[in-house]
Amino acid sequence: MRSLAVAILTIGTVFAAGPARAQKYDPAFPFCMFVVEWGGSPHYDCSFYTMDQCRASASGRGGSCDPNPYYVGAKATPARRGRRHRRVD
Repeated sequence: MRSLAVAILTIGTVFAAGPARAQKYDPAFPFCMFVVEWGGSPHYDCSFYTMDQCRASASGRGGSCDPNPYYVGAKATPARRGRRHRRVD
């Protein structure tokens, strides 16, 4: 009986949490536009590589552009260096 009560409590807790929220910012792009549309909810569109590209898209749409606070940036791998040998005379 006790295990049934624990199982019901666990299932209730999992389903009471609700669906997970979507991520607002895409970490692959450095600039985001905050868009407010008529009849819709405001949202972020993080699909811009430059601030000028974002501003051009926001022009006339009532959006504003900001740097993406979660931008990961380019991942550069360190250059591989060959082995250096010491000359023995």
